[in-house]
Amino acid sequence: MKYFSLLQSFTLAAALLCGAAHAQAPAATPSAPPQVGFSIIKTGKVSVAERLLVPDGSLSKKIDTNFSAFLIKHKNDYLLFDTGLGANIETQYAQDMPYWARLAFKFEKPVVPVRKQLDAAGFAPIQKVIISHGHWDHASGVPDFPEAEIFAAEEEMHSIKHAESGAATAWPSQVATPGTRWSPLVLQPIAHKGYAQSLDLFNDGSVVLVAMPGHTEGSIGMFVTVDSGKCYFFIGDVAWKSAAIQAGAPKFWAASMVVDRNREQTLRSVEQVRDVARKYPDLVVVPAHDAAVQDALGYFPAWVR
Repeated sequence: MKYFSLLQSFTLAAALLCGAAHAQAPAATPSAPPQVGFSIIKTGKVSVAERLLVPDGSLSKKIDTNFSAFLIKHKNDYLLFDTGLGANIETQYAQDMPYWARLAFKFEKPVVPVRKQLDAAGFAPIQKVIISHGHWDHASGVPDFPEAEIFAAEEEMHSIKHAESGAATAWPSQVATPGTRWSPLVLQPIAHKGYAQSLDLFNDGSVVLVAMPGHTEGSIGMFVTVDSGKCYFFIGDVAWKSAAIQAGAPKFWAASMVVDRNREQTLRSVEQVRDVARKYPDLVVVPAHDAAVQDALGYFPAWVR
């Protein structure tokens, strides 16, 4: 993968800037969309024991965990960060989730895919999709966007190109669809908010990717600074709940042994998010599955601005 050059990382930024004509806002909305903002698109959920998500949580109390995608708006351009559960999740799950893992890793019906919600709202097909990592609940909707270029970190491309069934793998049913246009993201040795590697997608500091390895080899996060000046940090699955970041706590050990490629490195990534949150106290950390954080911010078609 090392033959992908610095020039190709800049190609993403240029392509994003040129994509406005392909993903325009709906003709009628309750209020004008922001110049820079985001909308959380919840595709589904599952209720699980609190202890699995929250340090020292109850084993008997159930709390919701979301399967969400994040629609990012930058001026006249739109991109999707993660895809949530897609239109074919039931078939994908039946094909690629091992039987032994189905009690622990599941989803509830109904599922409302991102593509269905965007189509209903009048959006033209999204042209750029970035996944935080290749796991089933983040990449399920990739086949729903055949028009799009799909981006993942260069380090994540190995698992995507060698997809296999498993509880914590990139699934062939999701990432190996013929015709899917995968492109590697090459983060640069440019520091951003304490992270050594970053990629400024629009060259204005408003939407910046950073390397967050551990959960997978090529996991990435995204900083988004919206119109109000407030900054949000989408951390994928580094932690499942913001409470775990505040406590500096790892995932429940049994779950972590299955889903985290490198447990020690994942915990280092948790500590790094915690350090950034301390340094920037107004920063809002948004884990991919944290229903409480997402409930407070609101859901599509509402915008965070």
